[in-house]
Amino acid sequence: MIARLSIKSLRNRKVTASLTVLSIALSVLLLLGVERIRHESRESFAATISGTDLVVGARTSPVHLLLSVVFHIGNVTNNIGWESYRAIAGRAEVAWTIPLSLGDSHRGFRVLGTSGDYFEHFRFARDRRLELARGRVFDDEHDTVLGADVAEALKYQVGNSIVIAHGAGEISFAQHDQHPFRIAGILTRTGTPVDRTVHVSLAGLDAVHEDASYGADSDPLAAIIREKHQTSATPRAITAFLVGLKSRGTVLSMQRRVNEYPGEPLTAVLPGVALQEVWEITGVVEKSLFAVSVLVVVVGLSGMLVALLTSLGERRREMAILRSLGARPAQVFALILGEAGFLTVAGVLVGIAALYAGLFAGRTWLESRFGLFITVSWPSAHELGLVAVVAAAGILIGLLPAYRSYRYSLADGMTVRI
Repeated sequence: MIARLSIKSLRNRKVTASLTVLSIALSVLLLLGVERIRHESRESFAATISGTDLVVGARTSPVHLLLSVVFHIGNVTNNIGWESYRAIAGRAEVAWTIPLSLGDSHRGFRVLGTSGDYFEHFRFARDRRLELARGRVFDDEHDTVLGADVAEALKYQVGNSIVIAHGAGEISFAQHDQHPFRIAGILTRTGTPVDRTVHVSLAGLDAVHEDASYGADSDPLAAIIREKHQTSATPRAITAFLVGLKSRGTVLSMQRRVNEYPGEPLTAVLPGVALQEVWEITGVVEKSLFAVSVLVVVVGLSGMLVALLTSLGERRREMAILRSLGARPAQVFALILGEAGFLTVAGVLVGIAALYAGLFAGRTWLESRFGLFITVSWPSAHELGLVAVVAAAGILIGLLPAYRSYRYSLADGMTVRI
């Protein structure tokens, strides 16, 4: 009876009730949306190099090496020798390696020198492989493969020629005009730094630098030296390399061997551990976003409280009539508390429904533009806990107007106030 009466009462005030439900729904949507995106952004960030056991580079901090090599944030100041790379890559524990060479750019996009192993072993987003949207991977030193963002931003097509430049800035004064590259393929969008990368072979990148070092083609001696060097197809140094091991159980021992490598000072980074350090740095921002979401929920529930308290002044006669018809004070109390509970639960359910509607509608866009691979799954225990707290808070807030209605007497309700 009380439940039906609460619903009928809210139906008579459907505009105010709808706005209250909408306010709570938006609050819940923001709270759960921030939590879902925060969690999935961590997963997506970590999945940028899915399946890689170690990132090896010159001696530096693990976070700096990971950000510069994998996410192309900042620059690595030192290279590692090719012989060091071959010595580590040849160890029995190693299943595959991907050499990486950075330091050049094309119109603001990073140039990555690598080998064919990059397209075979590189994984992202929970073991997804790189795929070509058009063309093929490079098979000689004059070919390049572009990320999706590069091709889209610069309007490039397969077969076009490009020239790279020294340095990673958007403006460069050292163009390598003597060694243009032909676009052999364009990768499918991944939502990772791969999309903003120009991929060339190590041989092609080394040839660019050799051409710049040895001088113009008109110099016979320079041409002989350059030809001799290029026929070896062996670069002198690389920036870093990715390592996949045959057994995950050997990752710590392999990391120790690399860090103690006698040939030159090296750093081996476990991507997951380095990412945890990144999360510690960005933890303040995440907590700030969560605090803002909580404040929005508080504002939404406060709006419900104001609406209920405001309506009490207009509903004194209604309460008095209910009392005169035999309703007990406890039933009037339950009526107002039931309205608060109904508004809160309705707002929570609408907010959850809006969240999943947004996930279904926008996950493809989030994946293609931001690399956020949102999984549409049942709410986690953490999310259910947040929803329960919101629902409990809404019911507790309803205690105040319910208590005030409880104290309204029959005489107070029937008194005509001028």
